[in-house]
Amino acid sequence: MIKIGIIKEGKTPPDERVPFSPEQCKFINDNYPNLKVVVQKSDVRRFKNEKYQNKGIDLVDNVDDCDILMGIKEVQPQDLIPNKTYFFFSHTIKKQAYNRKLLIEALKKNITLIDYETLTDKNGFRLIGFGRYAGIVGCYNTFYAYGKRTDSFDLKRAYLCHDKAEMLDELTKVKLPNNYKIVITGGGRVANGIIEILDKLAIKKISKTDFLNKSFDQPVYTQLFPEDYNKRIDNRSFKVEEFFADASGFESNFMPYAKVADMYMSGHFWAKGSPFIFSREDAKSPDFNVKVVGDISCDVDGPVACSIRSSNILSPIFGYYPETESETDYSDKNSITVMAVDNLPCELPKDASKDFGKEFIAKVLPHLLNDTEQIIERATICKNGDLMPRFEYLRDFVNGEVNA
Repeated sequence: MIKIGIIKEGKTPPDERVPFSPEQCKFINDNYPNLKVVVQKSDVRRFKNEKYQNKGIDLVDNVDDCDILMGIKEVQPQDLIPNKTYFFFSHTIKKQAYNRKLLIEALKKNITLIDYETLTDKNGFRLIGFGRYAGIVGCYNTFYAYGKRTDSFDLKRAYLCHDKAEMLDELTKVKLPNNYKIVITGGGRVANGIIEILDKLAIKKISKTDFLNKSFDQPVYTQLFPEDYNKRIDNRSFKVEEFFADASGFESNFMPYAKVADMYMSGHFWAKGSPFIFSREDAKSPDFNVKVVGDISCDVDGPVACSIRSSNILSPIFGYYPETESETDYSDKNSITVMAVDNLPCELPKDASKDFGKEFIAKVLPHLLNDTEQIIERATICKNGDLMPRFEYLRDFVNGEVNA
């Protein structure tokens, strides 16, 4: 019998999400005789303790007797229990300096650390994540930003909604002009989440060519992939595999879209060294037409020039004034209104948790009992007091030999 403990979140500000909903914990206990899920008591979860108790899930004060411990955000280094297996988003694999102590402590305490972000199939594609809900909430918040900028409607904040259903009901308030053009970048979970909201609003998807060249009697959007918003500097044909292998020979090709788009939402993955989507100089151009940006990917001082900082759930939008490259009021007509919340799924913790748990149960849970495909093995950052071979590149980071 493997005992799994759902731990209470210890990071500040607290996260209301969980790996499994009460119904999902019951499903695991009812259908996997070799697994048992217990839940550590917590007063910060959106799913309250009694919801788990009502499903027959054991509520415990401590999880010292559990084999596997599962949370969402980073566990505080001092709270790590020696010799345990942990699943959580560690934010260490990119050598994030603020979590170096966490990784060092995991090694010292003989922790087996699995990061949800590193759970991949044999082709390297991520198996689970909160990207879909980042896209859903980020798109909703971008329309909230439009409503505030134009003073044309006022959406209830997503985090104040009981659930996704209530949030979707709010979309009936959204009113856009004819020929209002929206461009999105990306093709993964985040972009798909964005498209869910655009479809709910019945905003028509059009081709890239039509987006650039035609006018419409309704709001429209187009979706761009790397080959659409990047081009080779030497004007040779674009090959996706070359771009992902080495982006240094490429430059942005986003400006043709920025000249006609009214709103932009980022749902792409951006790697350091890749071209910016648009630069601060681009934003100064009189041809730059975009006035509302939902930077859902939220790489500060990165590919989306107006994202000079991240915003937060309580204060999600700000204005960016291109001429001075500085922050201003979001309603300033000469500014770009920016939504750049960096923890979007936290606004719908119930729905996001259910979605995450569903994916984990389907794609990862069976491998806890039989890891013949090495799903868990590939994702393990450290074990038995040492880094695993796939994460040997973190050695200089752990030893303090590099600046993260």
